[in-house]
Amino acid sequence: MTSVLFVCVHNAGRSQMAAAFLTHLSHGRVEVRSAGSAPADAINPTVAAAMAEVGIDIAAEVPKVLTVDAVHASDVVITMGCGDACPVFPGKRYLDWRLDDPAGQGLDTVRPIRDEIERRVRGLLSSLP
Repeated sequence: MTSVLFVCVHNAGRSQMAAAFLTHLSHGRVEVRSAGSAPADAINPTVAAAMAEVGIDIAAEVPKVLTVDAVHASDVVITMGCGDACPVFPGKRYLDWRLDDPAGQGLDTVRPIRDEIERRVRGLLSSLP
């Protein structure tokens, strides 16, 4: 089974949305992880509200700290603005998705970020074995 890790700084917005979309759309065909280089205390409530609008509940998710083990155990690592905090191992597929940070933004700003993440996750899913 292919394993994908989504990484952003706080693991409270972008990486959580991406992980939720991939989990939802892959129907268990992909092992999905997310983490942050400096995780927040809780999921961004506006992000949770935006995901709820498309029928995906992430309100109970908890931001997780990025570990070397999580990177090592993943086939694909997708960074979303974590800078140099993400360890690099040979043999992994790395992608960097440049996306606006939803932190401190309202729902009208978060929706297009959510929709772009869904578009990219769908593209990723079609490229996985």
